[in-house]
Amino acid sequence: MNHSPAFRLVTPADRDAPRRTARLRELDVREEPDPEFDDFARDLAQALDAPFAMVNLIGSERQYFAGLYPSSRDRGVDPATDPFRTMACDHGYCMYVVTRGHAMALDQVTDYHLFAGNPVVEEVGVRAYLGAPLIDETGTLGTICVLDTEPHDWGAQGVAFVKARAAELVQRIHQRAEARHGYASDIASREI
Repeated sequence: MNHSPAFRLVTPADRDAPRRTARLRELDVREEPDPEFDDFARDLAQALDAPFAMVNLIGSERQYFAGLYPSSRDRGVDPATDPFRTMACDHGYCMYVVTRGHAMALDQVTDYHLFAGNPVVEEVGVRAYLGAPLIDETGTLGTICVLDTEPHDWGAQGVAFVKARAAELVQRIHQRAEARHGYASDIASREI
């Protein structure tokens, strides 16, 4: 099976990026390193025994990892210039999670033709992915995900766990917005 980029399928169209960007701005979530999100990513990676985790804000042009594990500070890199904080939208699998609005588990990405040719397979060595959308009453805000460089059986428990953690993070985002700006939060995170 040929997995070269010339044969890679097209990343799904994301027509919701402008709305998502405006909503993130309302919630005061920015494309900048966020130590609280870095801590969240670390805890997520450790709980799922994965070497990498992210809190991903997806715009129309790129993905931005506001939360990253290992974080910039863990790697001794300036967070403001860390090249691992950004990635093209056609790299990785979070675009599929955002556009579908559902969690996705890939125990072995090379088992799926649609995902095997993704640039992160060769460039980063990704072999397994687990991600869930961050959803509030306005729609999808971004994703959380974990990656492994080895096949990883996430199982139903792993999927349930990442979905619960995504809902938890949305609540924290709303609480932060309320604390910072008096944002009236009568929002209950919708079921993922």
